[in-house]
Amino acid sequence: MATSRKPASLFDKILIANRGEIALRIQRACRELGIKTVVVHSEADRDAKYVKLADESVCIGPPPSGLSYLNIPAIIAAAEVTDAQAIHPGYGFLSENADFADKVEKSGFVFIGPRAETIRLMGDKVSAKNAMIKAGVPTVPGSEGALPDNPKDVIKIAREVGYPVIIKAAGGGGGRGMRVVHTEAALTSAVTLTRAEAGAAFGNPTVYMEKYLGNPRHIEIQVLADEFKNAIWLGERDCSMQRRHQKVMEEAPAPGIVARALTRIGERCAEACRKIGYRGAGTFEFLYENGEFYFIEMNTRVQVEHPVTEAITGIDIVQEQIRIAAGQKLAIRQRDVVKRGHAIECRINAEDPFTFVPSPGRITSYHAPGGPGIRVDSHVYQGYFVPPNYDSMIGKVIAYGDTREQAIARMRIALSEMVLEGIKTNIPLHQELLLDDAFLRGGTSIHYLEERLAARKLAG
Repeated sequence: MATSRKPASLFDKILIANRGEIALRIQRACRELGIKTVVVHSEADRDAKYVKLADESVCIGPPPSGLSYLNIPAIIAAAEVTDAQAIHPGYGFLSENADFADKVEKSGFVFIGPRAETIRLMGDKVSAKNAMIKAGVPTVPGSEGALPDNPKDVIKIAREVGYPVIIKAAGGGGGRGMRVVHTEAALTSAVTLTRAEAGAAFGNPTVYMEKYLGNPRHIEIQVLADEFKNAIWLGERDCSMQRRHQKVMEEAPAPGIVARALTRIGERCAEACRKIGYRGAGTFEFLYENGEFYFIEMNTRVQVEHPVTEAITGIDIVQEQIRIAAGQKLAIRQRDVVKRGHAIECRINAEDPFTFVPSPGRITSYHAPGGPGIRVDSHVYQGYFVPPNYDSMIGKVIAYGDTREQAIARMRIALSEMVLEGIKTNIPLHQELLLDDAFLRGGTSIHYLEERLAARKLAG
């Protein structure tokens, strides 16, 4: 189903090792480049739109992700039987699994992402932080590496850092494996508990300590780097509207941050990519408070919120991932990256907008919004059954405008036009936030949404 001629040296066929809207997003990027696609899917996703649109599809297992989307031998076997040349992991699932990247390459395929050793380096929060310190990227004050076993040494470190502190799992991510400690009396038990949880959840009991920032924003820098040590940054995103460390709404550029400070941190991120030999698309995540940036982690994959950066730069991040993986040099230089306008993304989840209980089921009526500056990334359609087995996100609405105010206005209109019946969604929550005074001013902290929801619960 490829629709255009592909440039020389790109792949003939790519296997997409993911599901949902990102599988469709990658498929569209491939089709535009003239590359054929193979989609792997579980039995639950047999009727998905991207499965129907793929040149080839392979069922790799039953609905549970552990038996399908996390089944490395089944995915590699699917690539072998379809003669795919490369595997794109999307986000989530195996996208930041170094063992998967390693096995893909050793099986003779190209992994569309960083090398396995880079994923390992940046996947461990302690080694990632040390790498960033060496690269000159500012980090949150805290322990120098993993916390020692001796409780007295841990207490000493906490006194030097200053309370409150946060204990984090070195192998954690997505808001899991962390615990805030406000007093010395609670420290030792908090470290013990976090170690136990980290060992059980991530197979790595190593923990470290950082200063707990009271009211930060979540700002991230998008980068692209090729294997020839060319690296650029594509601007920043504000992802501070979060619930339980999960992003709800994102925007670019970040409101109210001095351009000079952003340029400085962006250039440091690009330089860090050169120093660690990074390859592909990636995101440096920072906490931002009182005019200072503090590195917290790097995501070595494409992000859910990449469309807002694409909207303001005009650069197709997924296509650039594919070109880089094919061994091409970055054709874009830093001077070519020009940010224009403003973009906002709302994540549409199949869940109750106020209790957040997942709402799987059949979509009985569906109408996607349109109009100037509106983009909808979604794999759903009327009659589609949202399975209960996976993450509740069923799509994203992105609104672009010349100004932030115009982007907000367009998003309000888009959500008012959107029809999605048969299941519950979080659209009403987004509509509330788009009228919220603090959001309209811009620059809310990562705690704002949680505090707002807690206040409403008390009032109710």
